[in-house]
Amino acid sequence: MTLADAVAVVLVVGVTMYAVFGGADFGAGFWSLFAGSRRPRELIDWAIGPVWEANHVWLIFVLVVMWTGFPSAFEAIFSTLFIPLSLAALGIVLRGSGFAFHKAARREGTRALAQRLFGLSSLLTPFFMGTVVGAIAAGRVPTGNATGDPVSSWLNLLSLVMGALFVATSAYLASVFLVSDARRAGALDLEDYFRHRAIAAAVATGALAVVGLIVLRADARAVFDNLETDGLPLLLLSLACGGSVLVLLRRGRLRGARVLASGAVATVVWGWAVGQHPYVLPPSLTVSEAAAPSATLEVLLGVFAVAVLVVLPSLGLLFTLVQRSIVEETAQPARE
Repeated sequence: MTLADAVAVVLVVGVTMYAVFGGADFGAGFWSLFAGSRRPRELIDWAIGPVWEANHVWLIFVLVVMWTGFPSAFEAIFSTLFIPLSLAALGIVLRGSGFAFHKAARREGTRALAQRLFGLSSLLTPFFMGTVVGAIAAGRVPTGNATGDPVSSWLNLLSLVMGALFVATSAYLASVFLVSDARRAGALDLEDYFRHRAIAAAVATGALAVVGLIVLRADARAVFDNLETDGLPLLLLSLACGGSVLVLLRRGRLRGARVLASGAVATVVWGWAVGQHPYVLPPSLTVSEAAAPSATLEVLLGVFAVAVLVVLPSLGLLFTLVQRSIVEETAQPARE
């Protein structure tokens, strides 16, 4: 494995972490937007409040690795796809504002507006990030500064399907996580509420994934062919993880459901990476061609090693403490 390939693996690790943990947070906003009553929203706020901001660490990590390790690819992506990327960033900002103000606002109308802003922006970011992935996979991002079409590059069938798939995946992850949080909180009615939604989200995500593969075959045949060969074991593993989650949910057994749901998403991310390899920007820019000088790549790998030793244990401790507090507080928001 070359230095460039090693840094590409680091990049995929960062994308995977953001897809799982950031995706679950965006999905919580989805369910908050469409909740029919106050109690599900309170459980969502209670569950994600202490940790949601920390998940953006992975997005920052991915951006730093991309612009440092693969500057030519970063230039092409952010100049051609500045519209969907700007809308995704806007969603992140509005989501944080909505989440903060819907708790701090004194007037009921202001709180309701902030709550809707939180939910709508939680759809905005994953959707437009999905359109970016679709544009890259379809080869609509050529190398160079702003050499691709700023509109048709992402406003096409594949990108739109990918955007919808990202939203559905986020909703799926969040619902599985919230089923476990509801059980820890002792809110059995909310556990049942989110279990039904998790099953529906799983079915919708699976259907969109099939549609995505059909469109991918027509619009990005090289990536599809790699998925059909090298990436097939990962797709089958994702299917197995997703099917296992459905079985556990239907039987009311939640042990391992979060891990399996995360695995279903992670293996799709890895399959996408395998499908694009050896290209960063299919079909013109390979990993080795886009890579920064060797000295830069070595420093990046060193920084990643430090992050593994420092950041990962810190985040693990944060999540552990939050889950412990959920148990100790015994469903205060659900019982009000």
